[in-house]
Amino acid sequence: MHTNRPNTQSLDTLGHKLGEAALTLLVRLYPEVRQATPAQMDAACAAMRAQVGPVLDELLTDAREAPTVAHVAFQSAALSLAHAGIQALKAIRD
Repeated sequence: MHTNRPNTQSLDTLGHKLGEAALTLLVRLYPEVRQATPAQMDAACAAMRAQVGPVLDELLTDAREAPTVAHVAFQSAALSLAHAGIQALKAIRD
């Protein structure tokens, strides 16, 4: 039986690369993250993880509908996750 869903290994690889890209963006866009405590980083990562499902669904949909710009959809997804982390860190600091 064939489905239109990517296999689990592909999703794991995509998720890993997306996580790396999101963390890289988090550090580049919000340098104050370097002064975050472990608890603050945990909160930022939790906020990012909470968004993974919807962000990944949107990425897969966008990539399916417009495969020629899948790299843009990936960057947008990474930016969305980084934004969630930044918002969490800012909320803790305020």
